[in-house]
Amino acid sequence: MATQHSRAAARLMNAPAVFVLLVWMLIPLCMTIYFSFMDYRPLRGVADCCVGFQNYERFITSSSFLSSVATTLIMVGGILAITVIGGVLLALLLDQPIWGQGIVRILVIAPFFVMPTVSALVWKNMFMNPVNGLFAYLWKFFGATPIDWLSELPLFSIIWIVSWQWLPFATLILLTAVQSLSSEQLEASEMDGAGALSRFTYIILPHLGRAITVVILIQTIFLLSIFAEIFVTTNGAFGTRTLTYLVYQRVLESQNIGLGSAGGILAVILANIVAIFLMRIVGKNLDN
Repeated sequence: MATQHSRAAARLMNAPAVFVLLVWMLIPLCMTIYFSFMDYRPLRGVADCCVGFQNYERFITSSSFLSSVATTLIMVGGILAITVIGGVLLALLLDQPIWGQGIVRILVIAPFFVMPTVSALVWKNMFMNPVNGLFAYLWKFFGATPIDWLSELPLFSIIWIVSWQWLPFATLILLTAVQSLSSEQLEASEMDGAGALSRFTYIILPHLGRAITVVILIQTIFLLSIFAEIFVTTNGAFGTRTLTYLVYQRVLESQNIGLGSAGGILAVILANIVAIFLMRIVGKNLDN
C-alpha cells in the first residue's frame, strides 16, 4: 500500500510532465480564444480588438456552417459504420486458423500506418481516376461507363478512403476482444445446438460491446478533424466541406484569423459535446 510520502513523491515527479502538457494545450487554446474576439486580418493590416461575439455570430449564421456540421456528422457516422461492421467481420475471420495467419494480420493492419495524404493520393490517382484508375478499367472490362468518383460520389469516396485507413485499427482492437472470449462457452453453446448466427448474436456480439464502444470513442475524436483526405481529393468541393475544412478556408483562404479562430472554438465545443456523449455511453457499457 502506498504511503503518504510515496504518493507525494509520485505527484512531485509527475508535476513537470503535467505542467508541460497543460502549457502545451492551454497557450494555443487561450490564443485562439483571444483572436476569436478580434477583427484580425494581418494581410490587410486590420487588428481591431474586442469586437465581442461578432465573429461567432458571423460564423454560425454563414450559409456554410450548418451544411459543414451536417457533412461532418454524416462522414463520421459513415466511417464508423464501415469500420465497426468490417472490423467485427475481419476480427472473426482472422481469429480462424488459416495458413499464413501472421502475414495476413500484418497485411490487414498495414493501411493504418500509411500517411493520410499518401492514402488519399493513392486512392485518387490509382483507383478512382476516371481515365487511368483501376476502377475505370474494371468498369470498361464489364462494358460499363467509368465513374468519376470524386465528382459524382464525392462524400462516399472520402468515407471509403478514410474507412480503409481506420479499418485496421478497429480490427486490431476487436480481434483482441474476440481472442479473449472463452472457447469453452462457444463449445458448450454449439453442443447445445446453437447455430453460428445464434452464437454470434447472443455470445460474441455482447462480448464485443466494450471493445466496440472504445473503437467508436477513439475514432470519433480523430475523425471529427478530418482534413488531409478532403484537401487532397476534392478541396472541399462537391459538398465535402467539413467544419474543420471550413475553418481552414476562413483562416488561410480568407485570411480572417478572428473568424477562423471563432470557428475553431466552435469545432472544439462540438468535439467536446460528442466526446462527452460517447463517454457516457462507454461508461455505461464498462459498468455493465
